[in-house]
Amino acid sequence: MKEYQLYINGGYQDASSGKLADDLNPWTGEVYAKVQQANKADAAVALDCAQEAFESWKNVGPTERESILLKAADLFAQRTAELKEILIEEQGATLLKAGYETHHAPTFLRSMAGECRRVTGETYLSDYPGVKSYSIRRPLGIVLAISPFNFPLLLSLRKIGWALASGNCVILKPSEVTPVIGLKIAELFTEAGLPDGVLNVLPAEGKDLGDVLIADPRVKKVTFTGSTKVGRAIAETCAKYGTKITLEMGGKNPLIVLNDADVDYAVNTAAFSNFMNQGQICMTGSRVIVEAGVYDEFVTKFTEKVKNIKYGNPREPGVVVGPLIRSTQTDFIQTQVDLAVEEGAKLLAGGRGENSVYLPTLLADVTQEMSIFSTECFGPVASVIKANDFDDAIAIANNSEYGLSAAILTNDLQKSMAAVECIESGMVHVNGPSVRDEPVVPFGGMKNSGLGREGGKFSIEEFTELKWVTIQTGQQQYPF
Repeated sequence: MKEYQLYINGGYQDASSGKLADDLNPWTGEVYAKVQQANKADAAVALDCAQEAFESWKNVGPTERESILLKAADLFAQRTAELKEILIEEQGATLLKAGYETHHAPTFLRSMAGECRRVTGETYLSDYPGVKSYSIRRPLGIVLAISPFNFPLLLSLRKIGWALASGNCVILKPSEVTPVIGLKIAELFTEAGLPDGVLNVLPAEGKDLGDVLIADPRVKKVTFTGSTKVGRAIAETCAKYGTKITLEMGGKNPLIVLNDADVDYAVNTAAFSNFMNQGQICMTGSRVIVEAGVYDEFVTKFTEKVKNIKYGNPREPGVVVGPLIRSTQTDFIQTQVDLAVEEGAKLLAGGRGENSVYLPTLLADVTQEMSIFSTECFGPVASVIKANDFDDAIAIANNSEYGLSAAILTNDLQKSMAAVECIESGMVHVNGPSVRDEPVVPFGGMKNSGLGREGGKFSIEEFTELKWVTIQTGQQQYPF
């Protein structure tokens, strides 16, 4: 069994605490690795190293940054098998899901490399005679990146890559249940030529390090992906210290099926949107809102689809639903499903756990008054809600504290365009799944689903300070 240290200043270092945590395999429940845990003293060392590295890294030209990110992309592509193995062992990823993350990681990194040359400002016309007015962007300094367990490779890279492209240094605090993939990311970046101290990784419980890092004035930005509860707490701490923040939090996302949609395609879209990665995705379309005219047909076909989704050992080809990250999540989901049935929902598939797996589950006749309508399960549970018509479907979709992703399936152009305008969500997908991501898009939500956007030029804006500059040619005439 391998033991992992902290990753500080370009290499592995022992934690000063001497504390070890078990990194469990979600499928077997066995210990996959032991990981040293960082404390305040380790955080102080990482901050010192990152600040020292920033003094030179902020002035490194785009060609060198681009070269490092492109080399990293090549390394991530070459080490696909190793990265897949970590994702399966540590996160319980199925072959399908592990393949998705490792396939897209190099693509994201190459896109990030392209942004190195797009840290741009603007020029402005001035009413003052002889004044040249323009803006420039400069890196912030140290970025604290807090990544989640569900896509620990891709979502860590989403934070790290653009921060590096715009000249920042990064301290990554990976999820406490998936720390090894975060350490492996740093290892590969060092191999790609990233200078020492520019990327540091501190495995730890969030409560042990979060406030300490945010309170340090050298941390200029926090980028967080995770639950709404934790995100709001981090936002409060950032507000206390005046630290910039980007949040990508929870979702109870709507997937609307209108009467004119292709029902078979809608069923397949809903299945992908709900059961990829065991439903442990913030964009999961767990509120399937179906117009009355096709409701019965959709429910019948969706039930058959869900009953035939393969579940079990994540290493088995064809398995879609593997283990949940921890057994406590199974208990939470079971409580929600049981309550929904008590409140009148019809359980048509699944509804129980088998060891570390919660079976693909379908609930029909869910209403807006039921707890499961508004509570994020973060598991393989789809709820189907009947809508009277298009307007009712939009109203149901917007009846949520969340606003991350949404999808609508229709062949009516006018209704699809109206939905795009009316749905209260940071992302809306027409005739596609609610689960969708690309490197250059403005990824993020509204309401209790997030603050700010990540991706391409939007991340560059988030990770830089915009500075207005004027140059007076000649001499300005003053009124006194």
